[in-house]
Amino acid sequence: MNLTDIKDPSFLKKYNNNQLNDLCSDIRSFIIDNLSKTGGHLASNLGIVELTVALHYVFDSPSDKFIFDVGHQSYVHKILTGRASGFNNLRKLGGISGFQKREESIHDPFEAGHSSTSIAAALGFAYSRDLDKKKNEVIAIIGDGSLTGGLALEALNNVDNIGSKVIIILNDNTMSISENVGGLSKFLKKVRLSKSYSVAKRGYKGILNTSKLGIKIYNITRDIKEYFKNRINDNIFTNLNIDYLGPIDGHNMTELIKSLKKAKSSKKSILVHVVTKKGKGYLPAEEDSSNWHGVGKFDISTGIQNKNNVTSLSEVVSNTVYEFMESDKDLVTITPAMINGSKLEKIFSDFPKRSIDTGITESFATTLACSIALNNKKVFLPIYSSFLQRAYDNINHDIARMNAHVVIGIDRAGLVGEDGDTHHGVFDISFLNSIPNIVICMGKDVEEIRNLLYTGFYKQTNPFCIRYERGSLEFNATPFTEIKVGTWEYLQKHKKCKNTVISYGTDVSILLDKLKDKNVNIINARYIKPIDKTILKELIRNKHKIYVYESNIKTNSLGTNILEYLNHKEALNKIKITGIDNKYINHGSINELKKNINLDIDYIVEDILNYFKLNK
Repeated sequence: MNLTDIKDPSFLKKYNNNQLNDLCSDIRSFIIDNLSKTGGHLASNLGIVELTVALHYVFDSPSDKFIFDVGHQSYVHKILTGRASGFNNLRKLGGISGFQKREESIHDPFEAGHSSTSIAAALGFAYSRDLDKKKNEVIAIIGDGSLTGGLALEALNNVDNIGSKVIIILNDNTMSISENVGGLSKFLKKVRLSKSYSVAKRGYKGILNTSKLGIKIYNITRDIKEYFKNRINDNIFTNLNIDYLGPIDGHNMTELIKSLKKAKSSKKSILVHVVTKKGKGYLPAEEDSSNWHGVGKFDISTGIQNKNNVTSLSEVVSNTVYEFMESDKDLVTITPAMINGSKLEKIFSDFPKRSIDTGITESFATTLACSIALNNKKVFLPIYSSFLQRAYDNINHDIARMNAHVVIGIDRAGLVGEDGDTHHGVFDISFLNSIPNIVICMGKDVEEIRNLLYTGFYKQTNPFCIRYERGSLEFNATPFTEIKVGTWEYLQKHKKCKNTVISYGTDVSILLDKLKDKNVNIINARYIKPIDKTILKELIRNKHKIYVYESNIKTNSLGTNILEYLNHKEALNKIKITGIDNKYINHGSINELKKNINLDIDYIVEDILNYFKLNK
C-alpha cells in the first residue's frame, strides 16, 4: 500500500495476518529507503516493525496511550499514525522529529530522548486515568538496555505500590547502542533460553485433555494454573507483583497479537517480554547493529555510510586517553553504555581490566568513578553532555564535594543538530559552573584538546571537565605540554587596540580566521572555570570593550562569569554577551539552528564589527 495515504491506525482492524505481514514488509522498505537519504535511527526501528503493527492492531490509539522509551524507535508508530509523508524531512529543520513529540500528533502523549522514563510516565498516565474513572490502556514500550536505568527500576518497584494497571512491553534485542551488560542482561538471556514454563504448560494441558473430566478440570482450575505458572516463572517481575508473559517471538504476528490480547484482558499490571532482532530485514544493520543505530545517509545496495576522512573529536579524546593508558597502569576508563558513541572500542579491547561499561547508568557510573579515584586511581569518564545532566547530584555530592580526581569527558557539547532539544549539550556549563572544585575547559583544536587532557590527568588533581563538540578535525599525535589551569591566551593582539572578543572551542579558531585582518583582539578562553583574572585585570585597566561569543545557554555561562568579575571590580568596561537565550532549541542541522538564533559565524562577525564600529 501507499504508506503516505495512512491517516490513522484504524484501518489495521480489517487486516488479516497475511496483510499485516505484507504491511510490515512495506514499512521496512519505506524506512530503509527514506533513512538512506535523511539519516536517522535505523536498526532500532527495523527491529520493532511487527511489534508496533501488532500494538496498533490490538489497541486503540490515541485513546490507549503508547509511550516509547527514549522514542527514537517510534518511526513505525509515526507511519501508522499518519506521518509517513513527512519522512522526507525527518529530523530536518521544520520537519518531523526523530522522537515522539506531543505538538506533532495526538498519538504522542509523552516525549523523551533519554532512556528509562517510559514506565514512570506510564504509571502517571494510568493513575490519572483511574482518578478520572476511564478505561483506556496505557502501554510503555521499553528496551532491555533502558531497563537497566535507575529510573526504570524505581518505576518497576512502584507499579504495585501505585496500583494502577499498566502494560509494559519489554523489547528485548540484547542491545542498547552497544551490547548490554550486567546482571539484568544475564537474567534476560537466561529467560530467553528457558523453555521450562512453555514445556510444563503443554504437559499440564496435554495430560488433562486426555479425558472429558480432565478438560473440565482444566477449564475450572484457572487459579491453580496461575499459581503453577508463577511458581515456574519466579522472576524479578513476578516478585514485584507484575504478571509476566513471554518470551514472545517479536517477529511472529500471530504470537504477538495473541499475547497482546492477553495483556489487554489482564486485570492487573503485566509485562510482555518480546524478543526482537535489531536491524531486522536489512543485513548490514542485522550484522552490525551498533554502527547502524544512528546513521547518516547511506547506499542501500552496498551498505556504505557517507563518512568523512577526518577524525571525530570523540576519537581525538579517546586516542589521547589510550596513549596515557599504555604507560599509566593507574588509569581507568568508565562509560555508561557508550563504547561506540564515545569511540572507546580500542581502549576496551586492549585494556579490558581497566575499562568498565556500566550500561545505561549515568548516576552509578559517576559515583563509581568517584570511589575508584579516591583509591589513588585516575578515572576517565566520558559522557554525552545531555546525559551528564542525569548525574548532576553524583557530580556535586560525590565527585566535587570529595574533590576526586576524575576527568569527565563532556562529549557532544553544544548544539548537536538533528536529535533536537533532548540531546543538545548546551546546559552543562550552566549546571556545573556553580559547583565548587570543578574545572571546566574546552580546546580550540586537536593540539589544545590533547594538552588539556594531559593537564587534567597529570598536572592537577581537581575534578576536571573537558568539553568537546560533535565535530571532526584532522588528528595529529602532538607532544604534550601543560596548559596551566585558569589561563587564557591571545590568539590575536594589536597594539593599542581596545576591542576584544572572547570565545572558546573551535568557534574561537573560526573567529580568528574571519577577523584576522580586523582591528580586534581575540582571546581563547580555554578555561571557562576558573577564568583568567590576570587577563581580565588587563582588560579592566586598559578599558577594553568586550564581546563574548559562546553557543551555549547564556545563564551561568562564561559571559556571566566575566560580567560578575567586572561587577566585583566595579569596572566600567562595556560588554556584550551572546549565547542561547533561556529556551529549548528544536531539531535541524547545527548551521541552520545557529542561523535561526543569530549565532552563526557570519552573523556574529557582522555583529562584532558593528559593536566595535569597525569598517567592514
